[in-house]
Amino acid sequence: MERAGRHSILVIMAKTSVIKTGFQCNNNCIFCIQDNSRYTKKTQSTEEVKKILKENVKTSKEIVLTGGEVTIRGDIFELVKFAKECGYESIQVQSNGRMFSYMDFCEKLINVGANEFGISIHGSTSEIHDKLIRVEGGFKQVYKGLNNLKELKQKICTNTVVTKINYKDLPNITKILIDFNVFEHNFTFLYLNFNIMKDKKLIEEIAPKYVDVRKYIEKCLRMGIEAKIKIRTEAFPFCVLGKKYHHFIKALCVPDNIVYENDIIFDFKGKNIKSDIGKKKFEKCKQCKFYDVCEGPWISYGKIFGEEEFKPIN
Repeated sequence: MERAGRHSILVIMAKTSVIKTGFQCNNNCIFCIQDNSRYTKKTQSTEEVKKILKENVKTSKEIVLTGGEVTIRGDIFELVKFAKECGYESIQVQSNGRMFSYMDFCEKLINVGANEFGISIHGSTSEIHDKLIRVEGGFKQVYKGLNNLKELKQKICTNTVVTKINYKDLPNITKILIDFNVFEHNFTFLYLNFNIMKDKKLIEEIAPKYVDVRKYIEKCLRMGIEAKIKIRTEAFPFCVLGKKYHHFIKALCVPDNIVYENDIIFDFKGKNIKSDIGKKKFEKCKQCKFYDVCEGPWISYGKIFGEEEFKPIN
């Protein structure tokens, strides 16, 4: 992991770099991992982002532009065009997908250099998806965006945050993704951030248990195998999935952490643990043959549900 610029966030993940350009967003997701960052952190200027792009291309040819919501930036086309001019071979725009419902917006992004699109989809219906992002009509926009990008023959990857509200719907989401021929989909287990942890009613409403989610995730993985699309999971410890699905776990594919200025704000692999941020394994996990590669659950999950359901694999 490497930091560039005083206010920048730069995450290096294998050959792919992720630039978080700011925290402003046109969604109000009930599970947002950013906590209150949209109100306390500044949006990076055009020149700040360009500086990172120019420096980073020396070591990485794949870039992901993300937020917050990067598509609502007035300079999004300028940044994508500049990334192309820098020499990036893969330029992904990571988004909640709503702006992709406008065909002219998609076409312009593609024309200036975007060749990969990351979209978040959290339900197979408006009722579920819109409840989670707290924007009426959001699902219709995402669905139309997927249609537009498929029509334009673009490379699409997707992400779903697994919550108590949508876990039974995961196979239906997977069916949609298969229909749209996405090249990769990721299921991320809910992170119980500060705003959720201080609200017992909200925890009860949206926080699932692994024991309840397991059979639905396993069904999605089977569907992915049969359809020959790549499905990954994140924050799913090895012991909560069936043995045949261990190779899907994204433990080795996530960055160590994300740094904003001088503060570690997310610690994905349980190193330099700060407060309730990050993942942490239990003492008994040392008996598991996957101890060195498994992420473990979010720290906050263990505080709410304990460690009983986690069983070392010998």
